[in-house]
Amino acid sequence: MNFNKTLKDIKNQKAGYEDLGFAKVDHHRIKRKGFPEVIYCQGKTPEQVAKIARRIWDHGHDVLATRADRKTFTAVKKVLKRAKYHETARIITYYKEPRRLVAGSLIAVVTAGTADLPVAEEAAVTAEFLGNKVERIYDVGVAGIHRLLDNLPKINKCRVVIVVAGMEGALPSVLGGLIDKPIIAVPTSVGYGASFKGLSALLTMLNSCAPGIGVVNIDNGFGAAALAYSIVRS
Repeated sequence: MNFNKTLKDIKNQKAGYEDLGFAKVDHHRIKRKGFPEVIYCQGKTPEQVAKIARRIWDHGHDVLATRADRKTFTAVKKVLKRAKYHETARIITYYKEPRRLVAGSLIAVVTAGTADLPVAEEAAVTAEFLGNKVERIYDVGVAGIHRLLDNLPKINKCRVVIVVAGMEGALPSVLGGLIDKPIIAVPTSVGYGASFKGLSALLTMLNSCAPGIGVVNIDNGFGAAALAYSIVRS
């Protein structure tokens, strides 16, 4: 990436983004990050999401919209006929062409429980959108540690491991003591009252004594996938 050229483009309002009134669409994000602007749907109307998606597409970029519901998908599909809705992940995607895989890009997405699937699938679908091959390994939490041990050979083949867990959030620490891969821990809001909607898992992951673990925000599957993509393409 030519940093000086990119910085010049950033300063150039006309080249850098498009002002829709309710949103300023960053058409040059792909030059800085390697992927286009992603639409976060919560807080936006379906019509706003559809208009942003259309402008991103019209500028030659693929579309990824996170935290989307069916109503939003219906609005997007009116302007992008081949848009696809990934219901568990709550993601809308629209591709120009089949994904081109990043070399050596295998990423594992591991969950403690089935209840963590929405966040895990947000990570997995995002990672695939970014051109990564994904190995899904679900429901291998510490309540049945033999399930995790059985899957270690598959996990060890991956470049980066995204670990998604709620409750007490112990799984990243356990896995961190068993493998030499970078781990991105994702706390989820799954759990009973004292889990404090994911805060307990977040604090457990931040206080892990196992080396090589990074932590993203509660329920932030997208952020975990974006970080994993940055690691495998570096």
